[in-house]
Amino acid sequence: MTENGGRVDEREDELLADELAALAAVAGGWGGLTRFVARLLRKNVHEIDLVVALPFEDTVERVAHVLGRAGRRVRLAPEPGPEQRTIRVVAGGGVGGMNPVVVTALVTKGEAATSGVRLRAAAKEGLIRQRAGEQTATRLAALLDSWTV
Repeated sequence: MTENGGRVDEREDELLADELAALAAVAGGWGGLTRFVARLLRKNVHEIDLVVALPFEDTVERVAHVLGRAGRRVRLAPEPGPEQRTIRVVAGGGVGGMNPVVVTALVTKGEAATSGVRLRAAAKEGLIRQRAGEQTATRLAALLDSWTV
């Protein structure tokens, strides 16, 4: 799910570093140092493909609702095409929901009354592997699962 030659991945790293820096600043730490270190950490990324038994616009609305309840919406670049919509949020994952997770859903128009959804969740991993990206993608896919074919 890279758009424009991988810019989605780059923007994920920026968002995750900014979110971790903000958490550090709230906790009394050094946000700038945290942002620098966060860029060096590996990412836990998990993608899930779903086929949803709803027309395109209804699927976009459903995905936006589910992701909107999970986290804070993030603005994206213009849509990749008229038959695709991208929705992105920053949600909490890991222990206590304290690890920021960037969740991106690409909704693609399918045939008749179906749509495809590629759900991607990415989180930075420290010394203790929490698999926050994988867990968040699985949790959100389960919420969308009642609408899948």
